[in-house]
Amino acid sequence: MTIIERVYHENELSPIARAYARDAVTLGWEDRTHVHGRRRTDGGVEFGTSLPRGTVLRGGDLLVLDGERLIVAIVERPERVFVVEPATPHDWGLFAYHIGNRHQPLMITAGALVCPDVPGVEQLLQQHRMPYTRAMMAFTPAATVAGHQH
Repeated sequence: MTIIERVYHENELSPIARAYARDAVTLGWEDRTHVHGRRRTDGGVEFGTSLPRGTVLRGGDLLVLDGERLIVAIVERPERVFVVEPATPHDWGLFAYHIGNRHQPLMITAGALVCPDVPGVEQLLQQHRMPYTRAMMAFTPAATVAGHQH
């Protein structure tokens, strides 16, 4: 089984690798934060990852399987999320603080704070009177903290 230790972008591929066949692996946000493990492409090819600590795979990242002569593109799977659209700079800070204080992962876009639709989050949003909607979209947390504990 091929073990991947590096993530590439299209402009970093060697001329030889650019000629390889293409496949994809569709992953949710949690799977994109796991640096070690077994994976299977959408086309059924198995491989392993042993990526540097703290790596977060993002849509468009590429994995090179030289033995299989295959380039595997990362695809971010759409997931159920809450989308919070703060109206003021004060709300941006306050809402992000409350979500982070509950140790919820958070994605920050140009116009919204986005967090996974998991048990307990809707109650948090309602408790702090955050205006929100539900959506299906790819979610990538703003940062991951390896080894975080209290």
